[in-house]
Amino acid sequence: MIELLAPAGDKEKLEIALLYGADAVYFGGKDFSLRANAKNFSLEDIEYACKYAHNLGKKVYVTVNIVFHNDDINGLEDYLKYLNEVKVDGIICSDILVLRKIKELGLNVKVILSTQASTLNHEAAKFYKALGVNQIVLAREALKEDVERIKKETGLEIECFVHGAMCTSISGKCIMSNYMTNRDSNRGGCAQICRWVFNEEAEVPFTMTPKDLNFIDYIGDMIQSGVNTFKVEGRMRSIYYIATIILCYRRVIDKILNNTLTDEDKAYYLKILNRCANRESAPQFYHSLPTYKEQYYALRDEESNQDFLGIVKAFDEVTMLATIEERNYFKIGDKVQFIGPNLETFNDIITEIYDEKGESLDVANKPRMIIKVKVSKPVSVNDLMRVQIN
Repeated sequence: MIELLAPAGDKEKLEIALLYGADAVYFGGKDFSLRANAKNFSLEDIEYACKYAHNLGKKVYVTVNIVFHNDDINGLEDYLKYLNEVKVDGIICSDILVLRKIKELGLNVKVILSTQASTLNHEAAKFYKALGVNQIVLAREALKEDVERIKKETGLEIECFVHGAMCTSISGKCIMSNYMTNRDSNRGGCAQICRWVFNEEAEVPFTMTPKDLNFIDYIGDMIQSGVNTFKVEGRMRSIYYIATIILCYRRVIDKILNNTLTDEDKAYYLKILNRCANRESAPQFYHSLPTYKEQYYALRDEESNQDFLGIVKAFDEVTMLATIEERNYFKIGDKVQFIGPNLETFNDIITEIYDEKGESLDVANKPRMIIKVKVSKPVSVNDLMRVQIN
């Protein structure tokens, strides 16, 4: 089975991820998760997520992957029981304490070892398998031969990150955040010190940020190596980012499985992916160890992405007017593009814009304003409008 796994920082992102082609989503609750700055899910939200995903025939995985200190343990057992009761499909964890508790409580969930365990060899994988692990998220530093050996020796389901932010340390084993801000990166408080600029007054300031991960060129090879789940990072990213990344990987995976992927397809999706984030991306590990070309050492140019213009809220087939919740500035005459999970991507030109009262506008320049635009082809609710990309 090949699974595309998407991040879900909140309920809206969960719905978008599943709509745009994810087979499963992962997120954290209010406690025990490594993304303390994300909105995260309340107990009621988790129950909603399970029902929503299961109605679509899709899955939900919950992260319980902090490194536990003594005062973190309170409430863990009740929380795990609750996750089991609302029928989450899997629990992602790294601390042996959690693995043991799941086993002791006899929970009916898939046990997924988090990348926080930094697993890179088959002996460690065997150790975790003996503790009840069903699936293992390998460290981002895993090379192809590591993946293949672990798969061969253990038979575990293998999960690998294929897109998103990289850590300057070994799969999150970083203490810079603790040292410089007293925020524990291994308990969800990472301040991303590796993205700071050091020695700013020097002739050449120093940075040490890895470029983002992008494995779009290696999906077929990874399937052959035994990878079951392709994981996208980004619980704190926008809905545009989630929709775009998931849609690209969904279509690439499907084309690979159908043996219809062309070099032109790969070039197109790579262009889309490279435009979507404000950092450059690179394959990083798997095919070879990264070099200086996969890092930022002397500053970097990061600009907020302005491609996302709006999300479709309604469509009138008679007037061919799409009701849009605007996200970035656009005007009459702009070249745009519509994408969606069930839509063949098409280009269009903005010829008419109306406000909620039906009055004509020349520009849409207020974020989240509700407007109507004339479109040349039918669109659906939750399709996205962006800057034209060819």
